[in-house]
Amino acid sequence: MSLTVLYAIVFYAATALLIGGLVAKINCYARTPAPLKIPTTPAPTTTGGVVLRMAREVALFESLFKSNKWIWMLGWLFHVSLLLVLLRHLRYFTDPVWFWVVWAQPFGKYAGFAMVAGLGGLWARRFLVDRVRYISTPSDHLMLMLLIGIGLSGLGMSFVAHTDIVSVKDFFMGLMVFDLKPLPTDPVLLVHLSLVALLMVIFPISKLLHAPGVFFSPTRNQADNPRERRHLSPWAAKLETGSKPE
Repeated sequence: MSLTVLYAIVFYAATALLIGGLVAKINCYARTPAPLKIPTTPAPTTTGGVVLRMAREVALFESLFKSNKWIWMLGWLFHVSLLLVLLRHLRYFTDPVWFWVVWAQPFGKYAGFAMVAGLGGLWARRFLVDRVRYISTPSDHLMLMLLIGIGLSGLGMSFVAHTDIVSVKDFFMGLMVFDLKPLPTDPVLLVHLSLVALLMVIFPISKLLHAPGVFFSPTRNQADNPRERRHLSPWAAKLETGSKPE
């Protein structure tokens, strides 16, 4: 029971740090002024065009595809596989399980292999490509190690050392209503959950914040219409009117 209490505290704290950190960072992004009109050209000239461009960027990694096909393939493989894995994990937090989550189960189970393969390729790139190796920091390597560790431990539970997934679901469903249920003590499961909790804690202060950050990038979210409409940040407008900026 002490192990259950420990992991309950860990996940409550990790969830609070994840949500609080994301809210703080997104608020910071939203409040940061963009004093210049700097969309990456060729860029759309209308709001609708910007929305379409952002959709292609988020779903297809359009700019990365134009830049480097190999990195695009590895990155897209990882992110799509991660999405399928996350959809599969929704079964631990829903009762009854949504029908589209049920449909994703077989794909999510084997997507773990593709996710680890994509991460392995991205990590190898940081050793094999000179210019990438030069700019890589220890945190870059540690982050990839963490993600690969999560993937491998998850695959280990699915294909090597099976765990009691019914009890795991009871544990997380109980956490959602503050009713602690016993957590299985399988070593692979505990390693997997520990790594996931660590990822939740460091996510708001890591480079993984490019996920929400892309929506606030002025090179992507601005229309290329400087001739039709003058771009003026709120603080600059206050300076023009003679009032003091906040």
